[in-house]
Amino acid sequence: MFQFSLRVNPANPNHHLWNNNGTWFIHYVVHPTPFTKERIRRTLGTKSLAEARARRDAILAAAEAPVPLALAA
Repeated sequence: MFQFSLRVNPANPNHHLWNNNGTWFIHYVVHPTPFTKERIRRTLGTKSLAEARARRDAILAAAEAPVPLALAA
């Protein structure tokens, strides 16, 4: 089970986003164990900043959702 910790800079509406040659990507870090971290970088498959923000928000909301007990074990 991963530990998820989200830091957001309210002054930056594009937090966790970067544009790579016109295509938007999301990047964040998860901690599979207390001693390790894994950087996650995935394409959002869009050239639209508005769509990238919406997809980012959906991904981060799903990552923060509680894990059902049956899956946590």
